Amino acid sequence: MNYRLLLPLLALPVMLLTACSSHVAKCTSPEDNPQHHYLMGMEALEKKNLDNAQEKFDRMIYCEDESSRAYSGLSIVSAGRVKQQADSGYKAVDTSRAYENLRKADKYAGKDEEKFDFALAAIRVESAIKSKDWLEKASTAYNDGSNLKPDERLLIYYQGKEALNYFIGLAYLEGFEFAKARDSFSSVLNAKREGKWHEKADKGWKKTDKIVRAMAGITVGDVGKKIAVKESVTRADLTALLIDEMNLEKLFAGRIPVASQVNALKAEFTPADIMNSPFKQEIMTIMKWKVRGLEPKYDQTTMANLFKPSENVSRGEMALILEDVLIKLTGDDKISTAYFGQERSPFPDVRPTSPIYNAVMNMTSRGIMEGELSGEFRVNDPVEGSEALLAIRMLRQKLNIY
Repeated sequence: MNYRLLLPLLALPVMLLTACSSHVAKCTSPEDNPQHHYLMGMEALEKKNLDNAQEKFDRMIYCEDESSRAYSGLSIVSAGRVKQQADSGYKAVDTSRAYENLRKADKYAGKDEEKFDFALAAIRVESAIKSKDWLEKASTAYNDGSNLKPDERLLIYYQGKEALNYFIGLAYLEGFEFAKARDSFSSVLNAKREGKWHEKADKGWKKTDKIVRAMAGITVGDVGKKIAVKESVTRADLTALLIDEMNLEKLFAGRIPVASQVNALKAEFTPADIMNSPFKQEIMTIMKWKVRGLEPKYDQTTMANLFKPSENVSRGEMALILEDVLIKLTGDDKISTAYFGQERSPFPDVRPTSPIYNAVMNMTSRGIMEGELSGEFRVNDPVEGSEALLAIRMLRQKLNIY
């Protein structure tokens, strides 16, 4: 037998098998496919679980080498790590990765659905990293995405084009373009009655609407804008708003006719926990005027009086603070007992016997603070930045301070 002729024939099936195997899908089980991994990865991003998200997007690339959506997801993961990093070196590495993944997502995007997901990834990456001209770049990505005509049934995670308006709304909010943010959230609400982004856009619209109303007719500085977007306001934040945005030092000083008395006033001591606070000066000023609710507190652990600048302010506490400001500026001590003795409260979560009841009634009856449509005051909930800004604006109006 001529083995020289036989060997090539024996090798042929192996060669054919190898050639065919290069085109066989690597991931074939029902749940091991790119679409499933993409959805799971994006949902992990929603929960801020970056490690799980990266694992899913990496698996997508294993299943499908040139997956635009996988690289879109990875770019958002890297941008999320930039926000978490404190070290400038690590930030630079993650920033580079985010933009490299964005470039690959753009390169491999073929269908409009992939291009749509890339546009959203670009908005989210720019919003997280905030490099030079980031808001302009995010707006460009929004415009590009708006010109696409994706089949919404194939938008695995985003589900509808209104997602574009929601995320550019978030970008405008972080860029302090509050009116544009409100309009973008409004577009989502008008697009679909019960869409995926409807509930979140409704929350965003209410927040930005409060900020826009709070800023109407007044000039809000950088401190106020930064605090306005916060989900909760700290004692240091509220102090900064009162001193910087309401000019409380000047208003209080105006109540004392003798300048020498004003100059003699000063805080009794400097709490140890405000030494590195960016609002140290404002805190010392508020302590000088002894505003009720913003006094130092005794700390059992350190056995010292501390200001606790990073502690969140509840809505009940804010009512007390603003009531004291109102009393000090009007000189009307009757305000502090105006609602004593009432038997029934209009708020189910604030009893007439509560130490904050009088303050809550003073604030709501004057339209300085608002209760919920459900009837509750949300006394223990943290104050949002938009709520704090609006309340201070309303207080200024009641006192004719412009």
